[in-house]
Amino acid sequence: MPGEPAARGAEGGLHPGAWWLWALCLGTAATRTTNPLLLGLLLTVTGYVVASHRTSSPWSRSYAVFLRLGLAVLVLRLAFAVVLGSPIPGTHTLLTLPEVPLPHWAQGIRLGGRVTAEGVLFALYDGLRLAALLVCVGAANALANPARLLKSLPGALYEAGVAVVVALTFAPHLIADARRLRAARRLRGRPDRGLRGLLQVALPVLEGALERSVALAAAMDARGYGRTADVPAPVRRTTAALTLGGLLGVCAGTYGLLTAEGGTYGLPVLLAGAAAALAGLWLGGRRSPRTRYRPDTWGPRALLVAGSGAAVAVAMTLAASADPAALHPGVVPLVAPALPLWPAAAVLLGLLPAFLVPAGSAGPAAHPLDTAKEQPS
Repeated sequence: MPGEPAARGAEGGLHPGAWWLWALCLGTAATRTTNPLLLGLLLTVTGYVVASHRTSSPWSRSYAVFLRLGLAVLVLRLAFAVVLGSPIPGTHTLLTLPEVPLPHWAQGIRLGGRVTAEGVLFALYDGLRLAALLVCVGAANALANPARLLKSLPGALYEAGVAVVVALTFAPHLIADARRLRAARRLRGRPDRGLRGLLQVALPVLEGALERSVALAAAMDARGYGRTADVPAPVRRTTAALTLGGLLGVCAGTYGLLTAEGGTYGLPVLLAGAAAALAGLWLGGRRSPRTRYRPDTWGPRALLVAGSGAAVAVAMTLAASADPAALHPGVVPLVAPALPLWPAAAVLLGLLPAFLVPAGSAGPAAHPLDTAKEQPS
């Protein structure tokens, strides 16, 4: 049929959840180290995969935005270390700023004073770790089609997922409209910069955003958004209890894993909480009378992509436990960070999607509400 290739475009692509798992695992690996060489290698891996697989869709431009955000976080962290000082003692003074006296109730805080190389270097390592985490999230946003990701959510999270997808796609569409209008003004020989150009571009962009909102509201109403099935009261109460208890168990188990005292009960409580939360989501999905049109499946490539990210996260976690000095280089005394061989080789496993997945696997753009067809209640 003439429309069959276009319809099957998304079906043949990679599952969007695989991209998110890959990116989140790389972000987890970034939180396990402050070594700038390993963090730079992680940034290089994510940048190469995004450059080789992102499409021309609006959400694919989000990677550059997250790069700028990460750079801003890094600069802000360094500025705080210079202005507010650092808890790291140091003997190599870079400069001395005028110190502002503070009242007695603000003890422990200082404005200005001596800026040491050790404190600045510690702030650089810490800010670079947070920037790498943000860039990994940006890679997931650039590679995964948000509309296809919505199809994979459980039925209980469908309404919340639609709201999140609409919110995530609002900014890319706004940026695309602004670029289109500025290009049109340049072709007509009209100014597109400065306050005057901003005002003359902002009004059409706002008008287009309002028109899209009205059209989206009409589409949501036509597709029966928010329509639920009749579920007995005991099932609703059981669903609420399982979901709330499971989330509390996940929080308690995570806290136990992060503390030395909770090492014995952390993992069992975490697994039990996750199982209860999943059971609650499964029961909650019975209230959503939806069917999925050609749902995305987890194929071998999707499993390999997610597995490569998981391998990086597990290897970095084990390396942080086995040799913490290599993954967290000291700043007192000042020493040049070394590149540990095995953690670096583990980070390179994150490059596997660049060679396993064909380019353009994110699939064509789709309307967020076209990912599911609701049955009449």
